[in-house]
Amino acid sequence: MNYLFLIFWVLFYLLVPAAVIRLCQKVSFFGKVGAILTLYFLGVIVGNLFIFPFEGAGARIYPIQDILTSLTIPLAMPLILFSCDFKHWPVKKALGALLIGLFSVVTVTMAGFYLFGDKANYPGFNKVAGMIIGVYTGGTPNLAAIKMMLNVDETTYVLMNSFDMIVSFLYLTFLMACGIRFFRWLMPSSRNAPRLMREKAHTGEALIESSEETYRHIFTKENFIPTLEAVGLAILIAGIGLGLSLVITGKIDMIILILTLTTLAIAASFLPAVRKMKKSYDAGMYLVLIFSLVVASMVDIRSINLTEGMWLLIYITFAIFGSLLLQVGLGCIFKIDADTTVITSVALINSPLFVPMIADSMKNKKIIITGITIGVIGYAAGNYLGVLVAQLLG
Repeated sequence: MNYLFLIFWVLFYLLVPAAVIRLCQKVSFFGKVGAILTLYFLGVIVGNLFIFPFEGAGARIYPIQDILTSLTIPLAMPLILFSCDFKHWPVKKALGALLIGLFSVVTVTMAGFYLFGDKANYPGFNKVAGMIIGVYTGGTPNLAAIKMMLNVDETTYVLMNSFDMIVSFLYLTFLMACGIRFFRWLMPSSRNAPRLMREKAHTGEALIESSEETYRHIFTKENFIPTLEAVGLAILIAGIGLGLSLVITGKIDMIILILTLTTLAIAASFLPAVRKMKKSYDAGMYLVLIFSLVVASMVDIRSINLTEGMWLLIYITFAIFGSLLLQVGLGCIFKIDADTTVITSVALINSPLFVPMIADSMKNKKIIITGITIGVIGYAAGNYLGVLVAQLLG
């Protein structure tokens, strides 16, 4: 019986995004909400229903979830990058956004330490600050690494991980629902974003197709073979990344994996034959939709223990949304556009894995390489910054 349910959930994760795409094309309300946000809400609802026959609530289907999250993004990234235009990548602006992003996370986290430290009455609150800086400049792998380096107790780590998933979900939902549009209106250099969204890719913006065109004809005779070729090349690149990671570190190292994927995919994008794979981007984004549904279903609302960790939850919420607001303020001062500011925040707060998702919501394909690059640097810097701040605050 368990195997039947496992098969059911694999098919559920693989096929439901296709149904949601169709729904968004047919029903105007869902078309305005978007496929990713619809899948996010659906995933949270399904993941928190008591309908699974396994022991433990949210952990009932985690083996499937872990496997799918591990497979979809390493394949999606090369497919998405194959069609990106890297000749006009604004390096100077990306570097400025990175520095502003790191400064914002560190500043807000340190401010939160002094605001909430005494009220929380939490032992080793400086270590919590270090882990927050680590996870919001590099992602969950940094959270685990700093936990080991600072010898943080297991209870605190589990609470932080649970709260991080929940607040990060709310953060992404806010951005996709109204945040992106609001920041584009607010920031002076982004007021032309709606007009730019209507311009064609040859203007240098390399924008994503409208939702009515994306994913259409991906399985037609004309596009099916080129799409398979693109997937095969992505599998090859992902295999090389995994192989290098295992050879160099003896394990799957996210920095090496993402660097390898990004480098090889960018190199491949300069080959005319690769650039002609019309639907490689659509295939990669479909994998991102699967990833979105899986990740949302892993948000376990029932795991919240407000009695035990209220101030920890407040601190994490303050760090995420406070750093975003500080980035936006500094972005306005230093003339960083809204899309670059938001994608930098997402790359640091959620990791590079979530960059394609937000780029799709922005309808701005060009921003992907900026987000992934900033996220990779954040991975590398996060451990150092987290431990340094923990020691300074201790």
